[in-house]
Amino acid sequence: MLHCEGVTLGVPGRVLCRNLTFGIEPGQLWAVLGVNGSGKTTLVHALSGLARCERGTVLLNGRSLESADSRQRAREIGVLLQQEDANFWGSVFEYALLGRFPHAQSWFGWGGEDEEAAFAALAEVGLTEFAGRRYATLSGGERQRARIAQILAQAPRLYLLDEPLQHLDLRHQIAALMLFQRLALERRKAVMMVLHDTLWPGRFCSHALLIHDDGTARAGAAHEVLDRAGLEQLYGCRLREFAQGAGRYFLPDV
Repeated sequence: MLHCEGVTLGVPGRVLCRNLTFGIEPGQLWAVLGVNGSGKTTLVHALSGLARCERGTVLLNGRSLESADSRQRAREIGVLLQQEDANFWGSVFEYALLGRFPHAQSWFGWGGEDEEAAFAALAEVGLTEFAGRRYATLSGGERQRARIAQILAQAPRLYLLDEPLQHLDLRHQIAALMLFQRLALERRKAVMMVLHDTLWPGRFCSHALLIHDDGTARAGAAHEVLDRAGLEQLYGCRLREFAQGAGRYFLPDV
């Protein structure tokens, strides 16, 4: 579905990712891991078409990502950025409904199908009873769940999520991760999410991309890429590995 071929990303005076090649396919749930400033957010921007690569190509369904117009891209790719929209004037339902813009059939309002999709998305994140509240009155964690609902209402084939667990308490982190896993496994969506916590990727993700601060990266199946030695090198600290069922968990060894 989405493929990087020899992609290099950078900021003035520094290369973030060098010659990155990998592909994201439907049914896969990817974790992107790396220290602060390693290029995770820059990668999300490049994969979504919000920024250009210094070198290399990003292909969407076999065609250059740049060849698709913004509306066409939005039907295929949903992006959850770190920035919050705390100043949105409307209700939580109206906020979720904004996700339907790529599918709108008219400039004069939303259809019944759009409203149903927005309500269904709010239900998936447990915000049905908040639908009539002003978005600006929500807590940080509630706003984050509303932002996830908006991208669910958008219904793309590929979800690019930049720190989707920020502001969420433990219960809602787990609920969100289980939701993303269902999107991949049951609905055959492609999902890639930037995470900071090493606790979750080995439990929920099928694939992982490790971005090192020297510009190198390692991508592949989670059981091949996520190991204690590699994660210790990535983060520069000691970790402990715990196995539970089919999952593996990595915690700081302090």
